[in-house]
Amino acid sequence: MWRNFYEIYDWFGDMVERRKLVLNFNRSAKNAFIVGASPTLLKVSISRGYSNFRHPFSKWMAGGFRIKALSGVSLSQGEIKDIGSIILSNDELVRKLVSLGWDTLEVHDNVSSKGLHWELRKHGNIGGYLS
Repeated sequence: MWRNFYEIYDWFGDMVERRKLVLNFNRSAKNAFIVGASPTLLKVSISRGYSNFRHPFSKWMAGGFRIKALSGVSLSQGEIKDIGSIILSNDELVRKLVSLGWDTLEVHDNVSSKGLHWELRKHGNIGGYLS
């Protein structure tokens, strides 16, 4: 019985931490846009992700970390790729995303249906020995 309680507690703990990460990211992105450090407003939400990218820590039906660029214009593939590269180049962030159950990074603009997605576990220097 206590084991089941711990599993439920652990699951909700991860959900709280996931929600905090999303809220903090959105707050920071909003502030960066307001002060002019970012040319476009970014907003994160949770999506289904891509089933092909699932890993043992993936959250069922909530494995996608979706970033929407609220620029008001259609972004080029290169601009979308640049946004994704900024996230993927931060090993600590990628590892945190994976450990909290995200398996997919998605970046989209808000005008068209254009977007790119990446498998998170292929980034963040995951899979080898720590040096």
